[in-house]
Amino acid sequence: MTEASPAFKNLPPVAYEVTPEEREAIEAAIDKDELTRTALELGNIDSPSMQEASAAEYVFDWLTREGFAPRKVGATPERPNIIATYGGKGDGKSLLFTAHLDTESPTWDPDLDAQKFRPETLANPEWNQCWLQDGAFHGFPISNDRGPMVCFLMAAKALKACGIDLSGRLYLTASPGEIGPEPIEEARGVQYMGKEIGTHYAFYHGGVAPDYAIAAEGCDFGLTWVACGYAVFRIQLFGEGVFTPLLDNPERASDHPNPIYRLGDAIQSLLDWGRVYEQENIYSSDGGVAKPKTQISSVRGGVPYAFGAGTEICSLYLEVGLPPHVEVGQVFRSLQAHLRKQGLGEFDIEPVVVRHGFAADETRVGPLVAAVDAATRDTLGEPLQLAHPVYSSMWRDHNVFNMNRIPAVTTGFPRWRPTPEDMIKSTLIYALTALSLCGRASESEGGEMTSRSDVYGDNPFAKQEQAE
Repeated sequence: MTEASPAFKNLPPVAYEVTPEEREAIEAAIDKDELTRTALELGNIDSPSMQEASAAEYVFDWLTREGFAPRKVGATPERPNIIATYGGKGDGKSLLFTAHLDTESPTWDPDLDAQKFRPETLANPEWNQCWLQDGAFHGFPISNDRGPMVCFLMAAKALKACGIDLSGRLYLTASPGEIGPEPIEEARGVQYMGKEIGTHYAFYHGGVAPDYAIAAEGCDFGLTWVACGYAVFRIQLFGEGVFTPLLDNPERASDHPNPIYRLGDAIQSLLDWGRVYEQENIYSSDGGVAKPKTQISSVRGGVPYAFGAGTEICSLYLEVGLPPHVEVGQVFRSLQAHLRKQGLGEFDIEPVVVRHGFAADETRVGPLVAAVDAATRDTLGEPLQLAHPVYSSMWRDHNVFNMNRIPAVTTGFPRWRPTPEDMIKSTLIYALTALSLCGRASESEGGEMTSRSDVYGDNPFAKQEQAE
């Protein structure tokens, strides 16, 4: 083993030290061709947010074929969480893996997408297609996030194939809605819910009781236990609708009765506020650096086909990152006070979405980080590194567990253009982490492989082979 990680110091001893024989057996059980085929099959199932059913069914069928007895747990039948378990024969700590079924994409409503995307952007095949080219995977579904999902599924299969049962329970979960959407304005109702019916629902209603959790997502083999949340603020500017033939246009846009003319000043003021907010609210810790960013996501005003008198209302929708130490109330007050000083006229501000960011307790997350560190050193030959701040400056579903006092991290293979070899390494890291953290089931706990001589002998898996 290499020296202790310079990024993660003073880690506790691992709960179970994986033997070289166990590591070699697990690695040998990971089939590169099967891993590649499974990633491409799952990645090529079209699964944008709100349409995850087919991808969920694939994961359910795969787990069923492999003997993991999965369950469907969902707020709605067309958007289920898939939950399966492995191990749990003893009193070891439990670990939950989660990844999301939905993929970043346009809405595929042509009327909506025409207001947001250029035609050439919509034509990009990587939105919903995956393929192997020049030794690397192409396609957003594998990168985000069904590739990491396949890795932990194959990790569980490798442990099972080796006859290595776990003392603690390993949960395998695939969830809808991590990317979105969010119910805002006329997009209301359960069909527009994202996180509430995804990993949130799996934790609250899925029959899981993890001691630790890993959000399997691309992190370039780094790790962080920090994540930002976000708020979306609707800033409404009010004015007066004046019949166009009666209108006397003023010299200055700020004096116009139509509030759309005040958008320029409002946008500049939001940019000014955001630049200061981003710098003043950086969150730094041993587990990651979160840099909260802000951006206007939408502008709405008037009705295009009902013209003739301008509009009385226009709205801007401002996304604001929320690092773990920032609460929505202080952001609301800061933004409201800033806008009041700008002379924008009559306005109103309201948060229409709020999700706080969280970080794991630095002491309690230690055993999980130690297990990932040991697995990384055994797989990559180098210590675990802290993930890039971009990975701790966004929402990822380890937030769900950290907000509920379950120590959780996010870690996984390279986010951009991963290779099959990257996926093999990530699969091995996930498997070794699970074994190190959950421990191996002993004879008294009902594990099929019990004798230490079996582990170190010439044929460590003879008993499993005989059983099969």
